[in-house]
Amino acid sequence: MKSVKIIRTSTVAISLDVLLKGQLEFLNNHFEVIAVSGQDKHLENVKKREKVKTIAIEMQRNISPLKDIKSLIQLYRLFKKEKPEIVHSITPKAGLLSMLAAKYAGVPIRIHMFTGLIFPTKKGLMKKLLIQMDKLLCWAATDIIPEGYGVKQDLIGYNITKKPLNILANGNVNGIDVDYYNSTHYNTEQKQSLKKELNIQENDFLFIFVGRLVSDKGINELVQAFKELKSKETNAKLLLVGPLETALDPLNPETLQEIETNDAIISVGYQNDVRPYFSISDALVFPSYREGFPNVVLQAGAMGLPSIVSDINGCNEIIIEGENGVIIPSKDSHWTCNKKLDN
Repeated sequence: MKSVKIIRTSTVAISLDVLLKGQLEFLNNHFEVIAVSGQDKHLENVKKREKVKTIAIEMQRNISPLKDIKSLIQLYRLFKKEKPEIVHSITPKAGLLSMLAAKYAGVPIRIHMFTGLIFPTKKGLMKKLLIQMDKLLCWAATDIIPEGYGVKQDLIGYNITKKPLNILANGNVNGIDVDYYNSTHYNTEQKQSLKKELNIQENDFLFIFVGRLVSDKGINELVQAFKELKSKETNAKLLLVGPLETALDPLNPETLQEIETNDAIISVGYQNDVRPYFSISDALVFPSYREGFPNVVLQAGAMGLPSIVSDINGCNEIIIEGENGVIIPSKDSHWTCNKKLDN
């Protein structure tokens, strides 16, 4: 019987499913691991693939006091019942609720990994509130792990915590399997078949974005930049791989219309395996507003793609200007298009 019990938590199950792929199964070989998040198909995937026990507790990504209190109580009761030695959280809301619940439930080791910070991109009262929430999270945790050096510097610069901040290796929550993300898995015939399916011609230059199609990922600016670029470069196409999240962080109406009506923009929704789409692309475009140490940029690099990224935490730690990509200002579609994309 395994002597140490670990509970891993995230706000939504896709974080456990995608960000921690393989990690939970590895840990489960040595410890008893329980994965906790909201219930959906991704939590079922985690249960089957990682071979760990899963428990569904709904947590809201946005601020929702009554629902947050309910989730806090459910987490507290779970921790009291399971009596884990370690609770380890990722993602903001799960971090706050899990660390508070674990502290009051008497869990001895309470770890939170900051996979990105929300407050640096906010203003006014919301920014102050988010800072206080992160300070409360850090107060309740015994150990804080920043995903990258940029996140670490923000935690220090905003005086979020005085606790030691140790980055794992060079950063990132789980690392990249370079044997898995390898373009040699796809031959010419497979690539041509996918290009034909997506109506991509051999002389097209294909930009790819992988991630949630939300404002926070810079999709409004990306679509505007591509629209300007398309007026100059007729063989350019843009491939969007990821789900829309209209409830939490919707795109501008004009962005949605452009995606729907522009024949050069191809949106394929969420994909379990993004490697075939990387294999037919020429460059990743990732104009996100905030990140910790983004998997997508690492994945693209492993697949041999250069990346155009915004000058934010994580992205500017992975990309070296002029070597494996270019770095652009955040939230500036005109500069993006005219200074970089057309070069």
